[in-house]
Amino acid sequence: MMFELPEVETVRRELDRDLVGKKVKTVEASSMAVLKRYKNRKAFTGQLDDMKITGVRRRGLYLLIVLDGDSTLVVNLGSSGSLRRNANKNKVEDSTEVVITFTQHGQLRLVDPDGTAEMFVVDTAALADEIPELEDHGLDPVDEPVSWTEFGRALLQRNVKLKTLLLDDTFVVGIGNLYADEILYEAGLRYDRLSNSLLSQEIRRLHRALVGTLHDAIKYRGTSLSDRPFVDPFGVPGDYAEHLAVFGKHGDLSSRSRLPIQRVKFGGVWTYFCDTQV
Repeated sequence: MMFELPEVETVRRELDRDLVGKKVKTVEASSMAVLKRYKNRKAFTGQLDDMKITGVRRRGLYLLIVLDGDSTLVVNLGSSGSLRRNANKNKVEDSTEVVITFTQHGQLRLVDPDGTAEMFVVDTAALADEIPELEDHGLDPVDEPVSWTEFGRALLQRNVKLKTLLLDDTFVVGIGNLYADEILYEAGLRYDRLSNSLLSQEIRRLHRALVGTLHDAIKYRGTSLSDRPFVDPFGVPGDYAEHLAVFGKHGDLSSRSRLPIQRVKFGGVWTYFCDTQV
């Protein structure tokens, strides 16, 4: 399971509050596992020497740590990466791939036990060339609020099952299996309902569920599960798992119908839903 928009946005907000103004002193990379675009470690670490952080942004599921000198440190957390703030004296835990030490106020470490993360530096003006998928992503209801009418127009132009559409980054970014199930439950719509069959009231419900679920998940700082643990840069797990209505709850009673939550294989993964979804 990949991290989804609420987890990445939680990390972005914490780092933007904490890192802006800090200057890089040294950079160490323990291996090439997350440096997939480089031939050697020095080619990466040398790009960050003496750089100052001016902001932390997000495009889709990419974290963009903006540096002075017109360059950007790009981080993709994958399904196991974690950016951690540490004091210099703190023990370096296993699977730490990159350690960025600042002239003041500690370090930023990328920990990645499964090697699914990626980190690289690009010229800010060349982001679109280096990461072309950024130009093709769809709606981002957290970064750029979208009206229900605009959402509805985009929805009705497709003839796709709703869960397939929610998982499509060219329609809406950063939604995976977990949040798709929660959004559709909140909207009262089945995973296999065709997108262009929705009535105006159903479009409004789906739009409200999409925006509300994502913002609630961010408010609770993401979802941490046993098979996909998530912590923020200060090591605090996300709390949204306590608020999940259907995902992973096969056999539990639905809070809406008081009947057991169902699951089916859809697109090769389990999909969880309630019998009240139509």
